[in-house]
Formats: sequence, C-alpha cells, structure tokens
Amino acid sequence: MDQQKLKQTIIKIIDDHQIGTLATIENNKPYSRYMTFFNEGITFYTATNKETHKVEDIKQNANVHILIGYTFDGTTDEYIEVEGEASIHDDEKMKQHLWNEKLEPWFSGPDDPNYIVLKISPTEIRLKNTGDAKTHKLKDIASF
Repeated sequence: MDQQKLKQTIIKIIDDHQIGTLATIENNKPYSRYMTFFNEGITFYTATNKETHKVEDIKQNANVHILIGYTFDGTTDEYIEVEGEASIHDDEKMKQHLWNEKLEPWFSGPDDPNYIVLKISPTEIRLKNTGDAKTHKLKDIASF
C-alpha cells in the first residue's frame, strides 16, 4: 500500500471511530482500558479525571499504546495500532475545546477541577487487518 493511501485510510479510521483502548504501563506491566478519543489529524485527545491510575502511570512512563478501529466485521476489518507519548494538560483553552455533553456523566463542566486532557502524540502507526496479511507502517509521521 502506498503511503498516500495509507495516510487516507488511517485518517478515515481515526475519524470514524471514537472508542478504542489506551494502554499504559503500571508496575512494569501493560494496563488497558477503553477510552473515548477526539482527534486533530493523527493526534489523539481523551478526557479523564486527574485522580485516575492512568494519570499516575503516564507521570511515571509517558509511553502509551492505542488500538482503534476494529468493529468485529471480519478478516478485513481494518484497525490501527498507535504507539505514542502521552502528556497531561490542564489548560483551560484545551479543556474548553474538547468539552462536549458526552463528558457530563463524569464532570460538572469544562471548569471541573478534576477534568484534565491527555494528549497522545503518535511515534508509530501501523494499519492492520487489511486482507493482504501485511502490517502497513506509516513511515513519516512528522509529515502529517
């Protein structure tokens, strides 16, 4: 698969799927949980409570892994694996930008003191399950 087609496929998967897994490292072991993701291009954002284990994990080790896109439709149900570095953000502008009504069960509003944003900057993205039994790796993330 050429890199341009790969980029288009990756963006479509990211834009079409908001639920995925986020894995952090806790006590030298991977720990995964489902998260709702927002994106700008290939950069992922997710809201969380500042008192969660994932925040502590990221403070200790910023390396994370995301799986997103698979919907159990069969052997050609494409998904992506994302290796990235997570950072923790508490700035009002970012919190306002990402706020939406789907966050209301967890937070009182964008000014909730427990509401923070995790930003995941990909270091590697792989497209999987394309039907050709190959893993397609995006070669130049910086050009996105």
